Amino acid sequence: MTTVLIVDDQPLQRYGFRMLLDSVAETEVVGEAGHGAEAVRKAAELRPDVVLMDVRMPGMDGIEATRQIVAAGERSRVLVLTTFDLDEYVHAALRAGASGFLLKDAHAEELLAGIRAVAAGDAVIAPALTRRILDEFTRYVPAHRGDREREDPRLGSLTDREREILVAIGKGWSNGEIATRFVVTESTVKTHVGRVLAKIGARDRVQAVIFAYDQGLARPNAD
Repeated sequence: MTTVLIVDDQPLQRYGFRMLLDSVAETEVVGEAGHGAEAVRKAAELRPDVVLMDVRMPGMDGIEATRQIVAAGERSRVLVLTTFDLDEYVHAALRAGASGFLLKDAHAEELLAGIRAVAAGDAVIAPALTRRILDEFTRYVPAHRGDREREDPRLGSLTDREREILVAIGKGWSNGEIATRFVVTESTVKTHVGRVLAKIGARDRVQAVIFAYDQGLARPNAD
């Protein structure tokens, strides 16, 4: 059973999400919040597996609420709901520690699958948003990474294959795509991904993407 806290300033929107989540046996809505401060308080109190987080809310917005929930170090993971016209919030939400993004009008099965993935410790990004998110992210990454005085020491802990896996993660490839490119099994890829995340101290694949971009290992539209 996956416990969920719904955060949205629109009561009808919260009601719609609750109706969906209550209709399946695998999820349980343990609470609702109408603004960021309430979300932070209830996340600490209820410790849900997943916080379904809106971005735009009065007072404390979803980004700051995400930052505080993640910083608290509890088990709750945040799945952000966004729309195309909110791309400017993507970078900040990634930095805040969000484990995924879905469109607000995502199909029911897509939303449920996203909640399952995030609860399991994976990361999820709506396919329609992936390229826009990566393109937006690079607007905030310094262009001349070669000017750094030293390479991040965490890169030095990676084997050559693990570094290749990190680059592939940075490009947004799925485990299946990585397996096909390197001619290995998906189980082998999962093992490599797990080791990469552990060595660079990444919470999930989304954070690994940030690290890869920060280190100049990935760029949008790269092969």
